[in-house]
Amino acid sequence: MRHGKKFNHLGRQTAHRKAMLANMACSLIEHKRINTTVAKAKALRMFVEPLITKSKDDTTHNRRIVFSYLRNKYAISELFNEVSVKVADRPGGYVRIIKLGNRQGDNAPMAMIELVDYNTVYNPNGKKKKKTTRRGKSKKAEDTVVDAVESTEEKKSDN
Repeated sequence: MRHGKKFNHLGRQTAHRKAMLANMACSLIEHKRINTTVAKAKALRMFVEPLITKSKDDTTHNRRIVFSYLRNKYAISELFNEVSVKVADRPGGYVRIIKLGNRQGDNAPMAMIELVDYNTVYNPNGKKKKKTTRRGKSKKAEDTVVDAVESTEEKKSDN
């Protein structure tokens, strides 16, 4: 039965789970993208999104609260100075989980978790370029043909 089970315990004791999520959150903040299992990625999303929300308001109190979770000065400064500036206008949903397939050794489902605003490849709001088809002669070829014809006509008229 799952009575009162609010989150995935990931098969670890409390201290181990908290330390693992803190380390993964620091790596995510530092590298902006990490690969892990799907279960850990979902647990990490629940762990890191409230911290990013706290980082939007840069106060000493919020820094101390986030530091009590992450315990890494470099990650705190990166989170409050760079990440919070990029996500300032976003109301939530700061991380994206992309499923990658199964791991070779134990067939565990893998996923890539990344900060949404730092992905330059996938931009859902960007407009797609209209695909052009090449039919007949290109405009440059037509222009050069017309120029060549005009120049030969000029030479004939000069003679």
